[in-house]
Amino acid sequence: MRRLLWPSVFLALAIAYPLLLASPFQQRLGALVLLYAIAASAWNIVGGYAGQVSVGHVVFFGCGAYAAMGSYAKFGLSPLFGIPGGIVIAVALAAIIGVPTLRLSGHYFSMATIAVAETMRLIVTNTEWLGAAVGLSGPTVARNVFDLSFISSLPYYYLFLGVLVITLLITWWMTNSRMGFYLRAIKDSERAARSLGAPASRTKLYAFMLSAALTSVAGALYAMMVGFVDPESGLGILISVKILIMAALGGAGLLFGPVVGAAILVPLEEISNSWLGGKGAGLTFVVYGAIILLIARFQPGGILSLINRTVGKDRKPARAEGAGHAP
Repeated sequence: MRRLLWPSVFLALAIAYPLLLASPFQQRLGALVLLYAIAASAWNIVGGYAGQVSVGHVVFFGCGAYAAMGSYAKFGLSPLFGIPGGIVIAVALAAIIGVPTLRLSGHYFSMATIAVAETMRLIVTNTEWLGAAVGLSGPTVARNVFDLSFISSLPYYYLFLGVLVITLLITWWMTNSRMGFYLRAIKDSERAARSLGAPASRTKLYAFMLSAALTSVAGALYAMMVGFVDPESGLGILISVKILIMAALGGAGLLFGPVVGAAILVPLEEISNSWLGGKGAGLTFVVYGAIILLIARFQPGGILSLINRTVGKDRKPARAEGAGHAP
C-alpha cells in the first residue's frame, strides 16, 4: 500500500491540474511536461536501467513525428494512423543501429548515436518526399475525431497523461521482469553479467528497441499537437539532449525520475523563453550545460535519489528509537 501511495497522489494531482489552473498557457505547459516525461521515460529504459547513454534518441522521436504527419500529407489519412507505422520504422531502425553501436561502451556509444542522429537529419533535410527543409504539415482543421486536432491544450493534456501512465506501467513491468534484472546487472558490470549467463547483447538490443518504440509515440504525439514537423523540430540534436537531461536531473534508472526532471526543466525552459523571447535562444545551451555539470559534480543519482536518501535517513533514527523502547 505504501508503494501505491505516492503514485496515487501524483495521478490525482495530474488529473486535477487543468481544473485548478485553467489558463491556456498553464494547460499547454502541463501538456508539454507530460509529453517530454513520456520521451524521457522511454529513454530511461536504455539510458537509466541499461546504462547505455544514447544522445541520438531523437531519431526515433523523428520517426514518430514524420510518420504521423506523413500519413496525412502523403496519404490523406489521420495522423493517428501514422503511429503504428512510426513504431515499426523506429523499432527496425533501432535493430539496425543497435547491433553495431551497442557493441561500444561509454562515450564511444554516445558519440556513435550522435553521428547516426545527425546523419538522419541531413538525409531528411535533403529528401523532397519528406518535405526537405520545409517539413510536413498536418490538418489545420479537424475533419473527424481521429485527426486529434484540438483548439485547446486540455484534450492533449489528458491524452498525454494516459500515454504516460501506460509508459510507466510498461517500464515498471520491464524492471520487475527477468529483462529488468539483466539490465541492472549489465549496468553494474557487463563482464560480470556475461560470466553469470546473462545474454547482455540481446538484452540491450531489446531494451533499445522498446525504448525506440515508446520514443516514436512521443514524437507522433508532439507532431499532432503542433501540427507540423521539420528536420529541426523533429530531428534536432537538442531534443535528445533535453530528454537525457530530464532523466538525469530527476533520476536515471528510477521509475519516476524522468517525470520529476520534466516537471522541473520544461517550465524552466518555457518561462525563460517567455521572458527573453528570441534573445534567449543561445541561453538554452548554457542552461543545459550548467545542469549537466551540476548533476555530474554534486548529485549523479538525480533529485529523486537525493529525496529517497533523505527520507531514508529520517526513517532510520525513528526505527532505531522505536526498537530501543521495545520490551
